[in-house]
Amino acid sequence: MTTRDEARRRTERRQAASDATPGPASASPTLLPERLLAARERKGVDLYRAERDTKIRARYLAALERGDYRELPGAVYTKGFLRNYALYLGLDPDEILLQWRQERGDGAGLSEPTIVVPRPLSAPRQGFTFSVGTFVAAILTVLIVLFVGYLAIQFLRFQKPPEVALTDPATLVSTVADTATSYTLQGTSLPGVLVSIEIAGRSQPLRVTAGPTGVWSADVELRRGRNQFSISATDPTTGRNSDKALEVFITVPFSEVLAPALTVDQPVDGATFENGGIPVQGTATNAKTVTVSATAAGTAPSARPSPSGTPRPSAAGSGAPSATPPVVQTVDVAADGTFSVPFELTGGNWVLTITAASAEGKTTSLTRSVVVRYQGVNLGVTVRGGPAWMKVWVDGQLDPRVGAGRVFQDGRTITFSGSQSIEVFTGSAGVTYFTLNGTSLGALGAPGAPETWLFAPPAPPSQTNHR
Repeated sequence: MTTRDEARRRTERRQAASDATPGPASASPTLLPERLLAARERKGVDLYRAERDTKIRARYLAALERGDYRELPGAVYTKGFLRNYALYLGLDPDEILLQWRQERGDGAGLSEPTIVVPRPLSAPRQGFTFSVGTFVAAILTVLIVLFVGYLAIQFLRFQKPPEVALTDPATLVSTVADTATSYTLQGTSLPGVLVSIEIAGRSQPLRVTAGPTGVWSADVELRRGRNQFSISATDPTTGRNSDKALEVFITVPFSEVLAPALTVDQPVDGATFENGGIPVQGTATNAKTVTVSATAAGTAPSARPSPSGTPRPSAAGSGAPSATPPVVQTVDVAADGTFSVPFELTGGNWVLTITAASAEGKTTSLTRSVVVRYQGVNLGVTVRGGPAWMKVWVDGQLDPRVGAGRVFQDGRTITFSGSQSIEVFTGSAGVTYFTLNGTSLGALGAPGAPETWLFAPPAPPSQTNHR
């Protein structure tokens, strides 16, 4: 027999006893168990539904409805069950507890503090609690994980040789512009790894160290043709080398080398000059330098003085070549392709050879024949070795550029021209160098010695007392 059947039969017996007792036909239940049972039936639920809703076991609910309080765990739990069950059935819990005490014989009007018992079938969840021990345990766990990871990385590093990769150029074989003279190799490896780059034709390899991110770079020189580089890596910690070196080939193509194009504007072929200053000017394309070489082909029909004062005889009409050595001067070609070479020559017949040379060694040459016939007196004065005070008379008159005298600094050159004579007073004859009509006479006195020299060709230079 189930608890539900037993409760139903007790209710029927009580109902029969109530019907046998004289009284109103519609009297409501007065005992506590009957009130609970009647309230549940009015609610239209059975004990198992009430058990699910109140979380109180059906056996305890049936004991409350029978008034069998001995089956309950104790008075404290009984009061808690009564309060929760009364609230569930819509009854006044304080009134139900008071009636329970009265029916038990605990005394009318005595009230006890009500103890609300937690639901027996559902335990509250335990929340996460944070403590110092938990924090320390978490820190230790993290440190252990990091240490184990570090050991694993070091183990793998000692077991595995370093690798080196190339990022620029993107391929191991590449070609650059024909004007390239250098290249920046870039790549990756382990941080701190020593990268060695062996270059063909170089005894010692180029070494760089990979940065904190493992990136490395190195500038290498390029030459025309195929350039080969062998790249390897060495781990300074373990001393292990990479298993295989990277072989990189960078080719600089050979450009077509063109011979320079040369045009000489001055001098024209066969020109005659009355002094030794011959401007050699023109244009040269695809050229880096221009070299002018002057070779004596004969002397002009006039005598030239020698530094010793003995007149030099003319070679005109003799046809004999001069023994004067060639005069050579080289200048760089300007950015616009022009060049200008000031040339000082002595009297005579000269052959000028103008040669334009490219950076690759290609040359183009032209020749010009010129004649130098000096007229009057042409004197070049150069101060070399220290300053010198000078005073100059041209054809007996003070030169306006010098005036009553002035100091010329070391390295200064000044040219004077006259029809008959030029006279120079110098405060230091040893640092004053003279060139008369294209012939170098050198210094004619001692350093620091004040001297005056008269130049009146064809007579040789002579000293005077002119101040």
